[in-house]
Amino acid sequence: MRATDNQGSFLNRISIRRNQVVSMDNNHEQELEDIELFQKHVGDRFADLLSPAEDTSVDALLSIAWLRKILDVFLCCEAEFKAIMIMGRDPSQISKPPLDRLLHELLDRVVKTLDVCNAVSHGVDAVRHFQKLAEIAVSALEQRPIGDGQVRRAKKALNSLAVAMTLEDKDGAVGKSTERAWSFGRRGGGGGAVNKDRNPGNFRPICWNMAKGWSASKQIQAMSSNLVAPRGGETLAVPIYISSMVMVFVMWALAAAIPCQERTGLGNHFSVPRQLSWAQSMMGLQEKISEEWKKKEKKGSAGLLEEMQKMEKLAQSLTEFADNFQFPAEPERLEEVENQVAELAEICKKMEEGLVPLQQQLREVFHRVVRSRAEILDALEQGGKSSASIM
Repeated sequence: MRATDNQGSFLNRISIRRNQVVSMDNNHEQELEDIELFQKHVGDRFADLLSPAEDTSVDALLSIAWLRKILDVFLCCEAEFKAIMIMGRDPSQISKPPLDRLLHELLDRVVKTLDVCNAVSHGVDAVRHFQKLAEIAVSALEQRPIGDGQVRRAKKALNSLAVAMTLEDKDGAVGKSTERAWSFGRRGGGGGAVNKDRNPGNFRPICWNMAKGWSASKQIQAMSSNLVAPRGGETLAVPIYISSMVMVFVMWALAAAIPCQERTGLGNHFSVPRQLSWAQSMMGLQEKISEEWKKKEKKGSAGLLEEMQKMEKLAQSLTEFADNFQFPAEPERLEEVENQVAELAEICKKMEEGLVPLQQQLREVFHRVVRSRAEILDALEQGGKSSASIM
């Protein structure tokens, strides 16, 4: 990934510069140059995520592969931000107003980010449940000749899938439907088809349960409520603002794509600054995702994940076939169903291959921001002690 290459050279350059003895003027000029380069990297990375819909060579917006890319972007931006703010820097430079206040506001967003990661991780487990129910339907409808028994089994799985998706999106607590609609038994007999290849460790959320009143929508709103673009003065306020915007945007996109607890009105909580060049692609992505969210709210589907939306449409069509099935089925209809089953099987394969790495990246983001928060707090504490000793 080109962003990773840029990040490596950028971090190496900062490391070399900070180890050199340079004048205050030169150091300030280099800092401005580093911040300018950071802004360029952020703009380039989000431009790569904003690809034309007709370009079939790139990953679809809000697909599993696309979400993995945006998490890579988050990790790259986070590493570069930390390099600018604390790598080889005298802590006293960031422990004075207004930077100390801005950094504490950023650290508060980090805590809320950890909550969103928890909720999304739990949501991934729900998506995995959808996948397993769809696989049962696929297995039944792939049988030849297809008869009443296979159709009944597929219909049962498809009905459970419809119930699960509805509950995940509207119950206000992701995971309830995973318990209630597990029609084929997770804990005992009859559950072999669901449990096959299931490793509980791979899909255990970072924190299994969210608080009853927790809301993904309110969490994103709180993260963006005091987020104001700097108007000049303090140079280092710029990367703090950029890092905060990236954090809020990525968490917002994840919460929109993956079933999360209470997401009402998620599409309207924060604005991306139009006047900043690095934010143009981010703004374009926000507009696209918001449009998809409006469609979602009208039809009541369970999240914007590309694979999940396709699964939902195919499941509805196959349920209609199962409801009206009479043996023997018409050859034309059987051919149509065969194509739909093959497409659903391909979606299940993408989920099987992509959900584990996605959850691993969520864990990496979680642990990375925990470490970064500790490092920034340590730098602020050291800077405060230095200032106190001078006084």
